[in-house]
Amino acid sequence: MAESRPLYLGPRLRRLRRELGLTQQAMGADLGISPSYVALLERNQRPLTADLLLRLAKSYKFDLAEFAGEDSEDYARRIGDALRDPIFADIDLPTLEIADLATSFPGVSEALLRLYGAYTREQRALAERRDTPDENDPVAEARRFVARERNYFHALDTRAEELAAEIARAGSAAEWLKARSGARVRYLPPDVLMGAMRRYDRHNEQLLIDDTLDGASRAFQVATHIAYTALRKEIAAATASQSFATPTAAALVRRALASYGAAAILMPYDRFARAVEARAYDVEALSRQFSTSFEQVAHRLTTLNKPGMLRVPFFFIRVDPAGNVSKRLDGAGFPFAAHGGGCPLWSVHSVFRTPGEIVTQMLELPDGQRFFSIARTVRAGGGSIDRPPVTRAIALACSAEHADKLAYARQGLPEPTPIGVTCRLCNRPSCTARSAPPVGREILADDYRRDAAPFGFDDH
Repeated sequence: MAESRPLYLGPRLRRLRRELGLTQQAMGADLGISPSYVALLERNQRPLTADLLLRLAKSYKFDLAEFAGEDSEDYARRIGDALRDPIFADIDLPTLEIADLATSFPGVSEALLRLYGAYTREQRALAERRDTPDENDPVAEARRFVARERNYFHALDTRAEELAAEIARAGSAAEWLKARSGARVRYLPPDVLMGAMRRYDRHNEQLLIDDTLDGASRAFQVATHIAYTALRKEIAAATASQSFATPTAAALVRRALASYGAAAILMPYDRFARAVEARAYDVEALSRQFSTSFEQVAHRLTTLNKPGMLRVPFFFIRVDPAGNVSKRLDGAGFPFAAHGGGCPLWSVHSVFRTPGEIVTQMLELPDGQRFFSIARTVRAGGGSIDRPPVTRAIALACSAEHADKLAYARQGLPEPTPIGVTCRLCNRPSCTARSAPPVGREILADDYRRDAAPFGFDDH
């Protein structure tokens, strides 16, 4: 080895012993040391000398450099990510010092990482407690229900796939409905429907659809009616063990599950998952293949969590020009604040200036996590001169490690844009887009100095 100094690799030694199924006594016998000395090594109370490393390598047939470097490299990377938080910006932290800490003191490294993890969770909790309007908000309760299930409902997907096959054999959803229940599908003007996009006339057994809707929206409304009726048992089973605070929350959950079922009918899981791979997550190409909208495909991409057929996990968000979030689904572990404004530096807030254009962006959070994002405007409603469309922006984000699977990254990845979860959880001192100071930072008086950033922070 290049260095003759001893190393402290207790956690790695313990993991090796457990992987081999050895007791401390058995490992001690193999290495010619006492069991108590093995225990001291594992607790980092004794160094692992070069001689012991060689004995380990000879006894258990592994690569010496890989063993010695594995933990230290991992700790160095994780500690480096944590220390990039802007709260440490005024401290000189050379890379060599970080590597030395990780190599020689893995126990201290692990303690530091746990402490930093607890700090970030508490910061987020503080900000959300400050901004939470009502714990009984039915919209928030419905979102929590979907999030707990990771936006995947196996029974709904399974039955929806069977329905999709039945509909294909019937020739169309309208023909299937007629054969199944005798109901006819009719497309009528909005004034006849009195503002409804979809209404079921039980007396005349007719499913009435707004004739100003585009093709994808018409198909989705028919599929939603099928989901509410043919998937009634599966929807009831999905919510049977749940107790909702209000009838509104229960209704919103049923709506979410019916929409899920409709998407699963239009884009059956197995066929859609295979197409996703073949098209490299090209949302526009998928929308044309399945005759669905850009937003419907983007939404469906967040549900691909079927065991054995998992695909890239995505975070989905939909916002209006004022920044209000009307839909949010998380399958990628994106640390979006439950309440309060998002970061204005994320392109989902600026794509309104380039309607219909897909904008890619690499996002870097204060803790070093990176996500690849695509954002685009979508339109809903409209269809006649007296019904102007509503324009919103949607974004899909996945962990940077999955970016190379997406067609949008084929031309190379953009330089990362530093963003924050929300201003109250972001300690970037020089951000000129900041709207509020972060939790726990004292603001410097600016009687004699005014920086470009809205706030100056006390370092102490």
